[in-house]
Amino acid sequence: MPAEPAPRMTAREAIALLTDGTGFTEHRPPPRTLPPDGPLGWAGYDAARERAAERTGEEESVVYGAGVVGDRECVLLSFEFGFLGGSLGQLTGDRLEAAYELALSRRLPLLALVATGGSRMQEGMVALTQLQRVAAASTRLRAAGLPQIAVVRDPTTGGGWATVGAGADVVLALPGAQVGFAGSRVRPPDADPYAYGAEGQFAAGQVDAVVPAGELRGTVGRWLRALGAREAPEAPRSAAPLPRAQPSSPAGLPASGREAVERARSPQRPRAEAYLADYFTVRLPLHGDRCGGTDPGLLTGFGLRADGQPVAYVAQCGTPTRPAGYRAAARTIRLADRLGVPVLTLVDTPGAANDAEAERAGAGAAIADTFAAIAAAGVPVTTLVIGEGGSGGALALAAPGNTHVTVDSYFSVIAPEPAAAILKRAPSETGATADQLRLRPQDLVELGVARSIVT
Repeated sequence: MPAEPAPRMTAREAIALLTDGTGFTEHRPPPRTLPPDGPLGWAGYDAARERAAERTGEEESVVYGAGVVGDRECVLLSFEFGFLGGSLGQLTGDRLEAAYELALSRRLPLLALVATGGSRMQEGMVALTQLQRVAAASTRLRAAGLPQIAVVRDPTTGGGWATVGAGADVVLALPGAQVGFAGSRVRPPDADPYAYGAEGQFAAGQVDAVVPAGELRGTVGRWLRALGAREAPEAPRSAAPLPRAQPSSPAGLPASGREAVERARSPQRPRAEAYLADYFTVRLPLHGDRCGGTDPGLLTGFGLRADGQPVAYVAQCGTPTRPAGYRAAARTIRLADRLGVPVLTLVDTPGAANDAEAERAGAGAAIADTFAAIAAAGVPVTTLVIGEGGSGGALALAAPGNTHVTVDSYFSVIAPEPAAAILKRAPSETGATADQLRLRPQDLVELGVARSIVT
């Protein structure tokens, strides 16, 4: 069951919660005069707008301007649900477009605090086309390498969710918030309400985190630091430093291919969580592939190192990687590339998931997309193989020319057991096959597959 939503905040209460009294300078777009009762001449529309203004103290359903969250300046836009359900009309579109343009002109991140029921009925198709304006403005901001964060409040539905909300780079949600394209009055009567809530959207990989109101300012502040926009699009960041080797046993390099495989598969060998915990002082996960899937065996997100350097990460956790994992990896790499943040990948998988469900979910296309994301990245990608490097499912996350290995790892065109089976060899020949594959750390360096062994 969905959690109970917190009491609804006004647009300005939401802004105050995030800025914590550090100041907010409101902006307004140039005034526009609508025809009587709006573009459709909807009888009573002007009166409804007047009542909404009296009730809320606002002129429209969106407030926007510049402010500071944590220690970072940003452009904030906040929906006022009390003004005709936070709906989008022509004047709302003016404000939304102006907010995006303000962020673009000042090279600031955009933070959207969303609470909306969708497009305004009284303006018909004119209201609906405001979604195209928002999409175009968001695209211009994205092309400039500027981050967009959305905090979805209760409720966030319709076109507002499908543009300002779900279209953001990072989507955070308040507990219990109604979140979904279909609002409560238009969805099927027997629909599961969990699917339309913040927690359900998180489970489906559409929301990155569900954050209580009391933790929101700190969380958003850390995200703004981790996504920090570049001063100039042509100034890329330096490569992510290599992680330190984590304690492992036994020490030294493996003497045989069989030993390399056994050590990589050992339960005592350090896993991705140990490397990430040592590498970052702050870690901010991204969750899901935005296609309805998640893979708990693949961790993605952005983090801050002790020196404040932001680094994006994609880390396999030793399980077969599923299509949703590869799509989440590609999403993270492309976002980091757009924002100029270097990427660290940790390779550790016996291979891509090969069950029927994975095939139906598009395993091949998802792996291909991950290869393409790394190949197209303009930011440096650094890879450390920390365990198993199983075939193309591992290579998809490996940086060409900048892959390193630990002493507890192997990398192979295929694991030795299926290699022996393909070659029609007896199981007793698996060890000899492993030696022939030259999959040990020292073999990989000698072959030029890896640059160094991290010890």
